[in-house]
Amino acid sequence: MNHSDLPQPLSGNVMPRCGGIASMMRLPVYESAAGLDACFVGVPFDLGTSNRTGTRFGPRQIRAESVLLRPYNVATRKGPFEHLRVADIGDVAVNPYNLHDSIARIEAKYDELLTHGAKPITLGGDHTIALPILRSLARKYGKVGLVHVDAHADINDTMFGEKIAHGTPFRRAVEEGLIEPARTVQIGLRGTGYAADEFDWGRAQGFTVVEAQECWNKSMAPLMREIKTKLGAGPVYVSFDIDSLDPAYAPGTGTPEIGGLTVPQALEIIRGLDGLEIIGGDVVEVSPPYDPQGTTALVAANIAFEILCILPGIG
Repeated sequence: MNHSDLPQPLSGNVMPRCGGIASMMRLPVYESAAGLDACFVGVPFDLGTSNRTGTRFGPRQIRAESVLLRPYNVATRKGPFEHLRVADIGDVAVNPYNLHDSIARIEAKYDELLTHGAKPITLGGDHTIALPILRSLARKYGKVGLVHVDAHADINDTMFGEKIAHGTPFRRAVEEGLIEPARTVQIGLRGTGYAADEFDWGRAQGFTVVEAQECWNKSMAPLMREIKTKLGAGPVYVSFDIDSLDPAYAPGTGTPEIGGLTVPQALEIIRGLDGLEIIGGDVVEVSPPYDPQGTTALVAANIAFEILCILPGIG
């Protein structure tokens, strides 16, 4: 295949990594997703958070740390830029003063990019943004399967009386018919709660729920073989909350919980989905004020790249 017409990350041997424009992986920046197979999108939004804010700065720091990434996944031998047209299409212009207007703006942006057939990989932003993204995906694909990696189930009915917040998106997704509960998997749930049955609502809907303690001291590979069989054929979306990881690995997040997943387990989870009809994904809840060194954002950049590497069409 002639790869000369495929956008490529800027090499560190051409421009030092400390220089150049801080796009995701130093890819070209396009104004739209027209002509792309996949795209990185930033959603600088934190109006849905309930305590520690700062995720509006997540996309910028993830891009800054992504300069350390190179174009080949040596472990999996995946070279996404040899097979797909990929670019960074910038950020959604959210309204920093109005949550509901921001949700509408996010939906409109994803509706537009999906008309081009591009698969979005989103840099968040708090987890509220999964709801408008899933709304747009459901309009294109119908109900989708979901792999949700998180410390929290995000299935609250309300938060302070509000139906849309970072702790409610997946209850809304069920109510609105955006996801298939029988093809929805939650991995890494843990922490204290307001009731003993904190994670049971999803199970009652048909979710597969894997709590964090079930993952301790284990490889995720056997679990992912089971999950891959369960998800089967049909579109699947991946929503990765960085707080699924133990705060030892990812301190820069709004709601850290001890006893979380390790980085190698996170890689096993994403790589274990290879071969499914992945239609996009997100990495959310990176809050740079709580990790100015950028370690959390570096992990997030790598997770976003791993999601890119499991999109269909990559050899």
